[in-house]
Parts: sequence; structure tokens; C-alpha cells
Amino acid sequence: MNWQATIALFGCLAIIFSIGMFASRSLKSSDSFLQDYFLGGRSLGGFVLAMTMTATYGSASSFIGGPGVAYNEGLGWVLLSVTQIATGYFTLTILGKRFAIVSRQYKAVTIVDFLKERYQSKWVVLLSSVSIIIFLFSAMAAQWIGGGRLIQSLTGLSYTTALFIFVITVLLYVTFGGFRAVTLTDAVQGSIMFVGTLILLIAVIIAGGGIPAIMSDLFNENPNLITPFGADGTLTPAYVSSYWVLVGVGVVALPQIAVRAMSYKDSRSLHRALIIGTIVVGLIMLNMHLIGVFARPILPGIEVGDTVMPLIALEVLPQWLAGIVLAAPLAAIMSTVDSLLLLVSSTIVKDVYLNYIKPEAQPRKIQRLSMGITAILGIIVFLLALNPPDLIIWLNLFSIGGLEAAFIWPIIMGIYWKKGNKYGAVTSMVVGIVSYIIFHMLGIEPFGMHQVVTSIALSFIAYVAVSIGTDKRVLKEVT
Repeated sequence: MNWQATIALFGCLAIIFSIGMFASRSLKSSDSFLQDYFLGGRSLGGFVLAMTMTATYGSASSFIGGPGVAYNEGLGWVLLSVTQIATGYFTLTILGKRFAIVSRQYKAVTIVDFLKERYQSKWVVLLSSVSIIIFLFSAMAAQWIGGGRLIQSLTGLSYTTALFIFVITVLLYVTFGGFRAVTLTDAVQGSIMFVGTLILLIAVIIAGGGIPAIMSDLFNENPNLITPFGADGTLTPAYVSSYWVLVGVGVVALPQIAVRAMSYKDSRSLHRALIIGTIVVGLIMLNMHLIGVFARPILPGIEVGDTVMPLIALEVLPQWLAGIVLAAPLAAIMSTVDSLLLLVSSTIVKDVYLNYIKPEAQPRKIQRLSMGITAILGIIVFLLALNPPDLIIWLNLFSIGGLEAAFIWPIIMGIYWKKGNKYGAVTSMVVGIVSYIIFHMLGIEPFGMHQVVTSIALSFIAYVAVSIGTDKRVLKEVT
């Protein structure tokens, strides 16, 4: 076991855990519990908003799986991944003030709340809830796996033991602290991510003899590693541009990201978050994927891509510093999984239980149920994560694509197009989800692009066509 690195890593975990538990003290059993537990009282400032969006989106896929794929594919994957620079900017610009204003008018606590009030349809609510639960389970499993593998690589513990330690840490502060705990810890985690990735990139470049030497080694091994087309030439322009939709502009539809656009305090906070978030996300994503590529000449022949990050950190840094730096990807994983846990929990409690099972439930019962559901969900995902795949990035990308296909047009068109109605929303969600799953299961990539692009296009056509076709004014004119 690498004792210095392990002690440093768990020291960072202890600090994050303490912050999360401290935040739980502000929760009260009152009518405002749901607002506080799931939205932090809509009081996020600019810096915290920027860092919570960064930390939530920067997941095990970005910090563990992403560098692993970059290690295998070369600079082409770096080009594909840097589209994520625009993630926070697009989300806050497209949703921004209008979404916050409308969600406050609707008194919406969750994304499904917003959709329920906008479309006045129980089928929209049920479809949304089922989509969130199904796709986010795979996303949460990816985060548990990433955290377990990182602790395993660093400490030498068995995967199951490492996974258990990670799960217990996150579950406790999320269950008792809610959204406020998540955002406060995200502010710390985002800062660790920013500094940690910069330190590691510099150390990797020095260990590799400088960028020219690293590029020369990559070229000598395989010239395709330094081209935009990947190690085996499969990263075509169409495929790469489709990922710009999947991990770039399409992220606006992810419920775990969109809900943050409901939670900021004022316009000044929004504008500050736009600037800070864009800069921080850009630097973190670029650093992480460059680390994956530049690690190849230093540590050739790594079999499991998901272990690149911990192995290269231990190779090029003193043990104690490696432990602190590796708190960056662990922080990213923790901040993503805590947000996903809260999102699924809020879907079950607020969108299903309070809407259709027991609307008159008392605040104390809601509080106990919210915390209980959050804990149970974490345990279920822990069991799912016991048998992990080789690269978690594909598991995460599957869930991202499914959520985008389901939500992008009901959310965006619901804000900007008054003629959009419940029939268009339901049809759009069904077409998007079904087409995405079919394309994915059959391995079909229409036009050489990722399946999500075609599914989003089909769901847009369905939304517009059905909304117009079922518009009462249009029907009156026809008859």
C-alpha cells in the first residue's frame, strides 16, 4: 500500500465529508424542506454555481474513463473531448434567466416539476420519471465503479473494499445534507479538480522530457496517435462532430445539470457563473485528456484504461502529492454521484410519491422518506457496481445520450415555443428514447454519427409535427 498517498487522499475525503455533514445542520423539518434539500433554497452564488456545475458534469467518465480512452486513441480523443468547454456556457445561456423565472413561477423543485406544470400531463411526468430512473442508474453505477477503481489502484485494497469505502462516504453526507451539502462540497471539489489536474499535467510533461519529446515518442509508436483520427483511424469528422452534440450542446438537457439553472440567487450570480464555469471546465477537460495521451510513452502497455490516472500520478509525483492530486478525480466522481443520487431521489419522492400517491404527506414524513430513498438508491447502485465493465466511459455516455434524447426538446421548446403541447412532448420523448435504445442495441450509427444525433433530430420532428397537428386552433381551421 502507498501509505503517504493513501493518508493524503483520505485526508481530503475527511475534509469533504465534514463540510457535507456541516451543511446538514441547516436542514429543517418544515414546509421549505423540499426547497432546501433538493435546491438549496435557490440561493447559489456565482462561484458556487459555476463550481457545482463543473464538478457535477466532470464525472468518472471525464476523469477516469476519458483519460483512459485518450491513452488508447491519442490526440484525436482530446479534440473530441474539448467540446465540453462550452457545456456550462450553453446550459446557463440557453436556460438562464427564462428557465429560472418560469421554474419559480411554477414553484418547481425538480425538472419533472417544471415539465408537469408546463404540459399539464401525467404521462409527461411518468415518462420523465422513468427515463431519469433508468438512465441515471447506469450513470450512477459508472461513478461508483470509478471511485472504487481509483481507491483500489492507490491503496492496493480489493475492488469491493475500495468501493464500499467510497459508497459509505458519499451516502452519509448526501443523505443527511441534501443539495446544500452537495453544492458546498462541489465548491471545494471543483477547486481541487482545477489545481490537481494542472499539477499532474505539468508533472507528466516533465517526466516525459517535454512536449516535443512526448510527441516524438507517440509518432514513433503510431503516427495516428497525433492526428485527429485516432489510433486506428476511426474518429471520422462525422463521428467527432456528433460527440460535440453528445457532450457539448446536448448537455443542456441533462436533468442533473439543468436543475442547477433553477437554483442560483440572482442575475449577477448567473453572469459570474458563465465566465468562471467556462474557464474552469475548459482547462480541466483539456488537462485531463492531455494527461491520458501524454502518459502513454511514460507508462506503455496499461491494460485497463480506467487505471491510467492513478498509475501515472503515482509514477510522476511524490506519494503524498499524488494522494492530494488524485483527490481531484475522486472529487469529480463524488460530486457527480451525489447530484445523481439527489436527482433520482427527488424524482421518486417529489414527482411520483407526492404527486400521485400521497399529496397530503406531512413535512416530517417527507424528510424521512427523502433521506431513506437516497440511502436505498445508493445501496442498490453499489450492488450493480460490483461487477464493472473494462471502461466506464461507455456506460456513462449511454446514459447521457438517453437523457438528452428524452428531455432536450420538452425542456427547450417548452421554454421558448408556446405552441408546444403535451402531445408533442410525450411523442418527442417516446420517439427519442425508443430510437436511441434501438440504434444503440443494434449498433447502428446513422451517417457515421453517434446514435444520439439521429434520435434528437427525430424527437424534434415529432415534437413540432405533433404539437402543430394537435393544436386546437389548427384543428378548428381544418374542420
